[in-house]
Amino acid sequence: MVEVQSYEERLATPFEPSDVKFSEIQAAIPQHLRQKTFTRALLYVFRDAAFSYLFYYLGSRIESNAWLAGIPGLRWVAWGTYWFWQSVAWGGFWTLAHEACHGNFSTHYFGNYIMGWILHTFLLVPHFAWQSTHLTHHKYTNSLERDENFVPYTRDRMKLPKEEVATAMDYEEILGEAPLFILIRLIMQQALGWPAYMFFNTMGAEMYPAGTNHFSPWSPLFKPKERHLIAFSDVGVLGMSYALYQWTQVVGLASFMKLYFIPWLITNHWIVMLTFLQHTDPSIPHYRVGQWSWLRGGLATIDRPLLGWIGRFFLHNISHDHVAHHLFPTIPFYNQPEVTEAIKPVLKEDYCYDGTNTFVALYRSFKECAFVENDGGVLFYKDRTGKVLRELRDQPSLETSGGVDTFALTGKSSATDSSPKLQTFKAADPTVRMRGHH
Repeated sequence: MVEVQSYEERLATPFEPSDVKFSEIQAAIPQHLRQKTFTRALLYVFRDAAFSYLFYYLGSRIESNAWLAGIPGLRWVAWGTYWFWQSVAWGGFWTLAHEACHGNFSTHYFGNYIMGWILHTFLLVPHFAWQSTHLTHHKYTNSLERDENFVPYTRDRMKLPKEEVATAMDYEEILGEAPLFILIRLIMQQALGWPAYMFFNTMGAEMYPAGTNHFSPWSPLFKPKERHLIAFSDVGVLGMSYALYQWTQVVGLASFMKLYFIPWLITNHWIVMLTFLQHTDPSIPHYRVGQWSWLRGGLATIDRPLLGWIGRFFLHNISHDHVAHHLFPTIPFYNQPEVTEAIKPVLKEDYCYDGTNTFVALYRSFKECAFVENDGGVLFYKDRTGKVLRELRDQPSLETSGGVDTFALTGKSSATDSSPKLQTFKAADPTVRMRGHH
């Protein structure tokens, strides 16, 4: 059994980028794990849909249940139970749509398109818009210039004085907050973070202008050739919104709020929680041009036991096996647990796992991951006192494993693309070009 570093051990170990070659990681993966079956993926959809309907059936009878009405407060306990289980079931919908984004439902793109669009549309997610930015995230994970979500704020963006003149009072004045206020802001992130990202690109890449969103076909997030898909996503969201409006006319606003809106809001919380914690941690680096590579970015990922067996069952391993997913995103989720076990002996201490209670880790990362420095190629978050919690052994040069490859900084293949000026990025291995993702 491979010994895995704990969070505390990782923090105490000065960081140096991995020297593992991607070809070595690939060689550890049995070929049969790469196979995907549309029928098997559909069975997971039907299973999740069956659970969701069961929860809805039970929830729709809470108000009329005389036994629940006879015990003070018990009805609200029942509603809370419904909201939790329905939200994780819908989190499963979102995760399966995420798998479709990577082509893991079927070897035929149409099956992936349709299943992803249906599942995301039910949750009011613009499927193809999110797919576009999500695949860019996979292509440029933890790149300060090009990643698409939860991009760290720099010292300048936080309006902090330069490091050499900043005092403890400066940090306290700008970043200091009482624990209760930090908790309130965290709750706001969890409740509003997902729609804020969709509508305003909140915590997205800083290079995009104000007004950037996931709904406009002309958003700078997308290529011109994607505009018809973005419009199709919008049609789905508008259609689902109209269906919910008509349903509300039948069942009433209170039933809509209790049966759909509140579990939908909690589903958004799970989405923000799992995506935030996958790459935001005091022990995980971010990179700038000259230090970033595809493999380095992929290894800047943490596996977490989110919700224990519930997360494995309903959220389809998305947090338990996220390192494997970033290295092999076209391997379907039902094979990722085996991939994780296969890569651990190869990665050794470069495999990142944190068994900390996920809610504790969420608060810890929100509190301690305040900003990164303006300069440097390999950067770790600093906390609200300006202290970095993990040291860098030295500022290394980029010696890529298994050969050198290049991507444009924009990640756009269109010659007419109007994105920011092209720069050179290096990928960790010439075999890695996000096969089948564009």
